[in-house]
Amino acid sequence: MNIPTPDAATATALRARLLAMARRQDELAADLAATTPYWQPQPWSLQGHHAAADALRAEADLLLVAS
Repeated sequence: MNIPTPDAATATALRARLLAMARRQDELAADLAATTPYWQPQPWSLQGHHAAADALRAEADLLLVAS
């Protein structure tokens, strides 16, 4: 499959959006952790938010190579 690479301006804008989404996932994880009492186990969704943030950052890093 031949996937076209975006121009530099599009790649920069898309990378910024992906990083903003990753920061939002980190914020959601932090809010969730803050509302969970320390004696209770952390909810699985907390790990999900962290995993989503990591995946978004990885995709954003791929745009550095593409541009």
